[in-house]
Amino acid sequence: MPDTGSPTLSTEQVAQLLRLLRSVDAVELKLSVADTDRRSTVAALGMDPLDAQIRQVVFLDTPDLTLDQHGVVVRVRRIQRKPGDSIVKLRPLVPDELPPALRKSRDLSVEVDAMPGGFVCSGSMKAQRDDARIKDALAGREPVRRLFTKAQRAFLSDHVPDGVQLDDLSVLGPINVLKLKFSPEGFGRRLVAEQWTYPDGSRILELSTKCEPTEAFEAAAEARAFLAGHGIDLSAEQQTKTRKALEFFAGELGGGD
Repeated sequence: MPDTGSPTLSTEQVAQLLRLLRSVDAVELKLSVADTDRRSTVAALGMDPLDAQIRQVVFLDTPDLTLDQHGVVVRVRRIQRKPGDSIVKLRPLVPDELPPALRKSRDLSVEVDAMPGGFVCSGSMKAQRDDARIKDALAGREPVRRLFTKAQRAFLSDHVPDGVQLDDLSVLGPINVLKLKFSPEGFGRRLVAEQWTYPDGSRILELSTKCEPTEAFEAAAEARAFLAGHGIDLSAEQQTKTRKALEFFAGELGGGD
């Protein structure tokens, strides 16, 4: 979890973060755990893997990651025993530069993701989708564009080069995910643990907690103190789930060369 008062953030970064906090809907504090510390972290926080929900995550992009180069993430998720969803995300994002009608839209969620030493603001449009339809689209039995709403498609087209079409994108995935929501003893906030397992067997375990923008500094301090008190290394090199997934699957398609 980031320490927003840490010298790892420059004065300019702290000022930028404070400006963002006035304009976003939520803050998510994240920490990726080194794989060598994964088992000890699970034990220290009393996590029960049998309580985790199974998910599958698929990204859509060109083989050379054109969307990623324009700050756009297109993602589809299947969720165990629940409807799945489709998401179009733009990052980095300056909330005050969004058209007023879009910023007020209930379809758009704007939040800051903060990790040790850095943060990024993003805007996401999410739509619930039937699992059978997701399976059909990913298997090529119906157009992928049908997984996305008109608002999502418009949001996407505003931020990618002309000619990039949803139905022409490559399927990057799936990645198998275990997601566990839990409230550890001695911590007044709910934590979320996600373990992403990639096809080569590598893993990323990420811990996170969400808070209101006005609580960001307090929540970060509480999380750091709690995790450090349970022996969790807060200085480990941070990995992002999406970046690793995009690079892995683009490499398989030959676009990462």
